[in-house]
Amino acid sequence: MYYYKFRVYFDEVEDFVRDVEISASDNFESLHHLLYECIGLKGNEFAAFSICDPKWNKQKEITLLDTSDEDDLVDEEPEYDEEDQYSTKTRLPKFIMKDAILKDFISDPHQHILYEYDFMNPKTFYLELQKVAQTDNGADLPRCTYKAMELPVQLTAADVPEPEDVEFEDIDEEDDDLFDDNGFNDEDFSSLNEFTDF
Repeated sequence: MYYYKFRVYFDEVEDFVRDVEISASDNFESLHHLLYECIGLKGNEFAAFSICDPKWNKQKEITLLDTSDEDDLVDEEPEYDEEDQYSTKTRLPKFIMKDAILKDFISDPHQHILYEYDFMNPKTFYLELQKVAQTDNGADLPRCTYKAMELPVQLTAADVPEPEDVEFEDIDEEDDDLFDDNGFNDEDFSSLNEFTDF
């Protein structure tokens, strides 16, 4: 039996790296669980993998839940404009993580995969295949073998402390003559010239 070793990068944190190993016969749902545990994500948000070409153009999409309809089903590989390095294709072939076996999607010795997590507060991780090797019978897979740097801590609404009660001081009687029933006393502003005093 074989396993894959992937290196994981995250552009928003300098020197962020994770090395993960997973059996070639495992599915993308297992890889998803491994990633959110070793990266430090909550694991309760929507996520998707995209199988990419060497230029990181998306070729296939593998989602946690089935989000496709019949119009989304595409049999052929998407085509990209060779001249445009940012070329994208929206109608990608779609698969479900629990049904998608890793070895069926790995076609390049340095396969590129995007892992997109939490589409409301998006985080994109870049996976690159480092090696394919024979596994020992006693190997404990899947596993994280290397970690460097952590994600920044982000406050959620539940983490923000309640504001303290604010008490307003009463207006002094001396300042009270600035206001009349309409808000201000016109006499206090009658001497201002709108063109010279401002």
